[in-house]
Amino acid sequence: MTNIAGDCIVPGAASGPVLFADVGLSFMGGVDPYTGSVIDVHHPLLGGSVSGKILVIPSGRGSCSGSLVLFELLMNGHAPSALVFKHKETILSLGVFIAAELFDCGIPIIQITDEDFAKLENAKFARVEGDLITTSPVGLPPEATTAELPELKLEGFELSSKDQNLLAGEFGAAARIATRLILRTALLEGSKSLVEVDMAHVDGCFYQGPAGLQFIRRLVELGGKVRVPTSMNALCVDRRQWRDQGVAEALGVPSDDLADAYVAMGVRPTYTCAPYLLDGAPVFGQQIAWGESNAVVFANSVLGARTMKYPDYLDILVAITGRAPDADCHRPELRHATLSIDIPQPNNIDDAYFALLGYHIGKIATHEIPLICGLEGIPVSHDNLKTFGAAFATTSTVAMFHMLGITPEAATRDAATGGKPARHQVIVTHEDLEATWQEMNTADTADVDLVSLGNPHFSLTEIAALADCCGERKKSDAVSLMVTCGRDVYEQAKAAGFVDTIRGFGGQFINDTCWCMIVEPVIAHEVRNIATNSGKYAHYGPAMVQKGFHFASLARCVDAACSGTIDTSRPAWLVAQN
Repeated sequence: MTNIAGDCIVPGAASGPVLFADVGLSFMGGVDPYTGSVIDVHHPLLGGSVSGKILVIPSGRGSCSGSLVLFELLMNGHAPSALVFKHKETILSLGVFIAAELFDCGIPIIQITDEDFAKLENAKFARVEGDLITTSPVGLPPEATTAELPELKLEGFELSSKDQNLLAGEFGAAARIATRLILRTALLEGSKSLVEVDMAHVDGCFYQGPAGLQFIRRLVELGGKVRVPTSMNALCVDRRQWRDQGVAEALGVPSDDLADAYVAMGVRPTYTCAPYLLDGAPVFGQQIAWGESNAVVFANSVLGARTMKYPDYLDILVAITGRAPDADCHRPELRHATLSIDIPQPNNIDDAYFALLGYHIGKIATHEIPLICGLEGIPVSHDNLKTFGAAFATTSTVAMFHMLGITPEAATRDAATGGKPARHQVIVTHEDLEATWQEMNTADTADVDLVSLGNPHFSLTEIAALADCCGERKKSDAVSLMVTCGRDVYEQAKAAGFVDTIRGFGGQFINDTCWCMIVEPVIAHEVRNIATNSGKYAHYGPAMVQKGFHFASLARCVDAACSGTIDTSRPAWLVAQN
C-alpha cells in the first residue's frame, strides 16, 4: 500500500478502482454525459468508463464544456468517485463546485505533485479521504462517496464594496450564490481579487441532459439577471428548422427551453460559437468573460482582449455579477509565452495547414502559452488564425497563443515572452506534422457522403471563399454539403449573393447549432465518411457520430462534394522541402 498526500480542493471520502491516464481528458466530446463512457477516439482511455472510478489524469483539456458534462454525470449518478489531478484544473472543478453548492452533490478532488502522480500509474484500487490517497492492490470495501465544499476562506482576499454587497445578497439570491462560486474559482486560480468585466459569452446553453436545464432554471427562479452585455453560444438544434429536419422533440423541446431560460436572464439570442464575428466584438485590452474554447483563444490571441478560458456555467455566473477572478489571461504578466516552438517554413499553404498546425501545437503546449516561430513574413488572415485557434483549443488547456510578428502581443520575441527566455523550446518537423495528419484522417476509404463546414461557425469571408469554390458547378446527388454559421453572418452572406451561389451548387445552411452538437437525423444514418476542413471537428466528430473522417482543405472538400471521393494525397505544404 502507498500513501500520498496532496492539496485537497474538495474534501470528502471515496474508494474504488483507479482509472489512470497521463493525457488530459476533455469531458465534452470525450466522455458520454449519460453513462460516463470514454468516447474520445484519440485518448488512451477509449472504451473505459469514468463512472465510479478514482479518476487520475493530469487535468482536463480542450473544451470549456467539461464542467457541464461532469455536472450532468454528478446529477445522474455516473460521475467518477473522486478526481485526482497533477495540474490546476478549473473547468472540471467548477462542475463539482456547482453541484455541491446548489444540489449537495459532490465528489472529492485532490491535486498532487508530478512525482506522486507517477506513483499512481499502476495502482489498481485507491481510497481518497481528505488530503490523503491510499492505494491497494486489491478491491476496497464499498462505501458511499461523501464530499462537502470547504468553508469559503477570504482572509487576504481584496473584496470591493460591490463584492461585499453581492455576498450580502443586496443584488439578489442568484447573484449571491454566483459570487460565492466565482470566489471559489478565484481562490483555486490563486487570485487575490476580482476584476470588472464589460461583456460575457455563455457556452453552456446547449442541451446535454436534464441537469443543465435544472441548473439554469434554478438561477431564473432565484432572480438571476445579467449585469453586462452577454451573447449566447451555439445550441444543439437550429431553432427555426429542427422540426423540419426530423429532430426528435425529446431533444428539440428542452433545447428551446434551455435557450429561453438564458434569454429570460437577459442573454442575447445570438446562437453562435464565433462571437468575435458579431458587431461590438471586444477590443485590445478589454476585460471580458467568454466561454467556448475557440472564442476564448481568438479573443486573447488575435484581438488582444483579456479573458480566462471560462468553464461552462462560470460564464453566466460572471455575467450575473459583472465580477470575475483576476487571474490567468486577465493579468498581463500571465499572458507571456513560456514555450518557444519553431516550425518548418511552409510552402503552398492552404486553410487546412493552419488547422493541422494548431491541432499539433496544442498537443505540445498542453499547459504553457506558446510562441510559434517560422511564419514571419507569410500573410496570415483572421480566418487562418480562427482556424488555427479552434484546433489549438481542442488539444491544449491554455487560453492563448502568440505567433511571432503576427499576433498583436508578439511583435517581437521579447514582447511575447515578457523579456524573459522561454523555459522550453521545441522544434517541429515535417514528420511530426505528417503523423498528426494521419491522426486526423480516420476514414478507411476515399469515398465521401457528407461535407461538413463551419466549425467554428463560418465567417462572411469563409462563405465567400466557399461560393468561389462552388462557382457554377453542381455537387453530386450522393453527397451532402452543409454549412453552419451564425444568423448575422448568414444574413450578410445572403445579401451578398453567396447563399444563392452555394444553394445553386446544392449546399445547405444551418444556423444556431454547431457540428459538435449535430447528430442523426441531420447527419443521415447511412453516411459513412465525412469530409471537413475543421481540425476541431476532425477531433470530436469520430466519437460523436461514429463515422469515418477525412480532414482536408476547403477546395478538396468541395471537389469531393462533386465527385464523391476525396484526394487523399499529402498536400504540398506537408511534403518536406529540400
